[in-house]
Amino acid sequence: MIDKKLTPAVKIEKIHKSFGQLHALNGIDLTIKQGEFFGLLGPNGAGKSTLINILAGLLKPTYGQVSIMGHDVINAYQAARMSLGVVPQELVFDPFFNVREMLRFQAGYFGRGRENDVWVDEVIENLGLTDKAHTNMRKLSGGMKRRALIAQALVHKPPVIVLDEPTAGVDVELRQMLWAFIKKLNNDGHTIILTTHYLEEAETLCERVAMMKQGKIVALDTTANLLSKLPGKNLRLSIGSASLPIALLPMLKHGENGVFTLALTELSQVEFALSELRKSHILVEDMQLIEADLEDVFMSLVGGA
Repeated sequence: MIDKKLTPAVKIEKIHKSFGQLHALNGIDLTIKQGEFFGLLGPNGAGKSTLINILAGLLKPTYGQVSIMGHDVINAYQAARMSLGVVPQELVFDPFFNVREMLRFQAGYFGRGRENDVWVDEVIENLGLTDKAHTNMRKLSGGMKRRALIAQALVHKPPVIVLDEPTAGVDVELRQMLWAFIKKLNNDGHTIILTTHYLEEAETLCERVAMMKQGKIVALDTTANLLSKLPGKNLRLSIGSASLPIALLPMLKHGENGVFTLALTELSQVEFALSELRKSHILVEDMQLIEADLEDVFMSLVGGA
């Protein structure tokens, strides 16, 4: 008998996955508690998608065990899959249905019939799909298709939701609407697992973060603890120039439209940066000294991947 209150939402034990000579996952151990908002981060090729496919039962691990809400993904697949909703990166959809038909059809896969229509309507409304409910999936824009796929993952009310790059290539309005809805689901008790390349999203939303590199977890901690381990700061400069002096380029994190962010290891570098700008007769219009962020932690751990 599974104790639902004490059971982890996801438990991954010693997972290995090989494709021939390629070791995509190499000894992953991870426990995610019920109700967590958890971030799974890493560069392309780190193994995130492979791990998600194993969670969803689309791949079998070479070695190890995975359970969702106490249900083994291999030996109790149906129960495990009922507990999981996955929003994939790819825009994969059935071109023969409109949005509402697709959602009802998906709900039917999980044994939910017309009694589920109230929840379907709530999901449609919260994702801004009301005006498109009777539109064929083929005729939707990319952003609307993304909303529909998120709705599809939620129609059976899974307690665990995996969002695999959900805001890749979508507009700001959808991103804000999506996060408002997802945060509401999390507040209602749903466990959220997020992969994203927008690290500011992970920093804002996730309580804990795992960072992956070459099939291994290289960092696992609360977001606050990860940030506290990196003492450096950033210097953000708005300058009257489209480029920086050559001497400052090794410190450059990113820059565009005359706004540049420099990574600092010590505060004396502020005066060095200003001195170099003065030598090049570049005017500093604005300057901010800000704390290191999750992107800095990420680059320090996996930037060479």
